[in-house]
Amino acid sequence: MTTAALEPRAGRRCHNMLNTLHAASYFAPELGTELAALGITHPRAVNFAVRAAALGPVGAGAVTATFYNYKHDLVARHVPAVWAIASPEDVLAARARAVDATLRRLLGEEALASPEMAEAARLALRAAEACSRSARPLYSAHADLPVPEEPHLAYFHATTLLREHRGDGHLAVLVSAGLDGLEAVVTHTATGKGMTPKWVCATRGWTREDWDAASGRLRERGLVDGAGGLTPQGVALREEIESETDRLDRAPYEHLGVEGVARLTELGAGFARAVAGAGAFPGDLIGKG
Repeated sequence: MTTAALEPRAGRRCHNMLNTLHAASYFAPELGTELAALGITHPRAVNFAVRAAALGPVGAGAVTATFYNYKHDLVARHVPAVWAIASPEDVLAARARAVDATLRRLLGEEALASPEMAEAARLALRAAEACSRSARPLYSAHADLPVPEEPHLAYFHATTLLREHRGDGHLAVLVSAGLDGLEAVVTHTATGKGMTPKWVCATRGWTREDWDAASGRLRERGLVDGAGGLTPQGVALREEIESETDRLDRAPYEHLGVEGVARLTELGAGFARAVAGAGAFPGDLIGKG
């Protein structure tokens, strides 16, 4: 019996649906409330703490390296100082409480208790069984954490594993392509699918001067034009980057299989539409700006 082959972009489409729900947690007021109760109040400190906590009380260098597109000066203003305010263990517990409250608000109690949520958790966790730890620090650190018992928290945990697995591989591809953190963001924004320059500068620590300098370097390479759009060479490079990221991230979705990926994508899309429809994201977050 011949096993059906996974379509090349099937994993990417599934990841995009799962990542929408995961990303909603970073914009949720519940996260700020829970971290503020620990004494962590600056929005950037909150972001660095919750995403890096699985790594332990690391320094700024580790966060800059694994996050990739944040300016090191911004990271160093908050890390490792944040660990003197709250331990990584306390931050992880606060994140779990925030995610629980956020999903209850955005999806509702009925969705959290539904058979579909339990099914999505099972499928996503099954896919994550085939993730690789090699050269994937953020994924590997999160893989050391226990799987929550509640289906909606287990689903969020699985989306985190799959997100960070793809993300770690994506960074390797960006390095191979010769794009530094800000150049990678500029080219992504130029596709119309990334964050606007306003949000990049507000959350990543870059200035408009930094942005313009990165754009200048990309123009010299023939990747962006004078208006900040991608040239044909730039479009080809972005397509190559995404295709190579797909290749490095293929194992979890091959492990799940064609039918499993299709079903997880369907379930994930439903939850993604629900959180987006409930106002999980700022209206001006995505676009060329």
